[in-house]
Amino acid sequence: MKKYTVQKSPFIVPTTDGKTIEEHFGKASTHDDQVSIAHMIAPPGWSEPFQTPEFDEYTYIIKGKKQFTIADETIILEAGQSIKIEKNTRVQYANPFDEECEYLAVCLPAFDFTKVHREGA
Repeated sequence: MKKYTVQKSPFIVPTTDGKTIEEHFGKASTHDDQVSIAHMIAPPGWSEPFQTPEFDEYTYIIKGKKQFTIADETIILEAGQSIKIEKNTRVQYANPFDEECEYLAVCLPAFDFTKVHREGA
């Protein structure tokens, strides 16, 4: 029995907001609810509603910039920077900038749409 898994065809999450989501490991791609790892590209002008997820989310910026609004604070990360947002924290993700933002997102436990709690959804 192999003690590793090579992911050659990640699950492409369908979106309607122009964002590209390739889940390499997680509930949709490998049926793993312990962790999810996704490669994402957020187009210029993209944003999501505020949400209060039931999972920790780590984000590493590969290219461009991404804006995080947490409570009353706005944080902007650039390429090479990362952040951990703890579960049950109200947050909004956005790319109000002129260039796309490429990043990796890791969720513990795995991303679950029923546990993200987006406002207005």
